[in-house]
Amino acid sequence: MADLVIKNLHARTESAEILSGVNLTVRSGEVHALMGPNGSGKSTLSHVLMGRPGYTVTQGEITLDGANLVGLETWERANLGLFLVLQYPVEIEGVSASNIIEASQLSQNDDFDEVLRHVSQEAENLGIPLDHLDRGVNLDLSGGEKKRLETLQLVTLKPSIAVLDELDSGLDVDGLRVVSNRVERLTEEDGLGVLVITHYSRLLEELKPDFVHVFVEGKIVASGDSSLADELESDGYEKWTPSTETSVSLGGLS
Repeated sequence: MADLVIKNLHARTESAEILSGVNLTVRSGEVHALMGPNGSGKSTLSHVLMGRPGYTVTQGEITLDGANLVGLETWERANLGLFLVLQYPVEIEGVSASNIIEASQLSQNDDFDEVLRHVSQEAENLGIPLDHLDRGVNLDLSGGEKKRLETLQLVTLKPSIAVLDELDSGLDVDGLRVVSNRVERLTEEDGLGVLVITHYSRLLEELKPDFVHVFVEGKIVASGDSSLADELESDGYEKWTPSTETSVSLGGLS
């Protein structure tokens, strides 16, 4: 069992505080969906969790299986089992996806042929042409192709907790179904814990959430089951905007 525990997390850039008291626990096998208006700080939360430079944690805790993540480098957080699918995956010329995946797999498994079989099989399952693995990471790929490649890295690295920042962005209906179903299988078969950031309930029709959280002005203001996503889709976020004092907690918060 793995637990990502976020307690009273505050974080800022040089110019402004963005996270203002986030409390959330994501456990093995659980899927948590984080939804909120643009500019509420959802992607900032993913960056802070993964240790992106430019953000300072001013208060609170982030732990993974009891290990304090605050202050650790990104690679150290990854070694502990945390993975981030980026909203806008970067392109890296001169380093292929196969290089990265094979090196990561070989650190856990010395059988090179088995690593190649595994990567090739998962690429086929995700609809990724094998030649995409030999070009620079994400080079000349569409948005949907990049998300498939990010998912391939997730599947082969097998972290304990994954943060998916707008996984649905750029994917067509078929691609969304393929990718979401593969992530869903990871939660069921390998106990992957997932925090998925999205604007749209269509992703959650494929990747079934155990909890849905409303994120406004840098913190979670309401939580519920999957029906909350449907409510947000139809009614928006007006009832949770700062003009009201509503703050509901129905489950899933630490």
